[in-house]
Amino acid sequence: MIYLLQAQATGTSSDYLPVALQVAFAIGLIVLLVIVSHLLGPKRKTTDKLQSFTSGIASHGDARQPVAIKYFLTAILFVLFDVEVIFFYPYAVNFKELGWPGFWAVIMFVGFFVCGFIYIVKKGALNWED
Repeated sequence: MIYLLQAQATGTSSDYLPVALQVAFAIGLIVLLVIVSHLLGPKRKTTDKLQSFTSGIASHGDARQPVAIKYFLTAILFVLFDVEVIFFYPYAVNFKELGWPGFWAVIMFVGFFVCGFIYIVKKGALNWED
């Protein structure tokens, strides 16, 4: 096993030839399939198909209305805390091997997020009554 790792450590350009061939094959296959589907696909352009799609509800107003920043802030905060939970998985899998140093690292990690959450609450980022 160590011999195989040492053989791959040379880093010559011929080592990347299989990867380059696979990427070229994948791109070629994609281009071929798109061209074939374009040539063999139906081409019936009727007035109904050329109109823009509507759901049946009459449109009113402009679609470019401003959206409250609270919506985006809440979405970003959700992603932030969701990613925090994802980082707990490796710790949960390896908590015995990490021991006390790993435990204190996770406590510090959670502490940073709790400080950020307290800051967010004190700034009123989650208040929707504005």
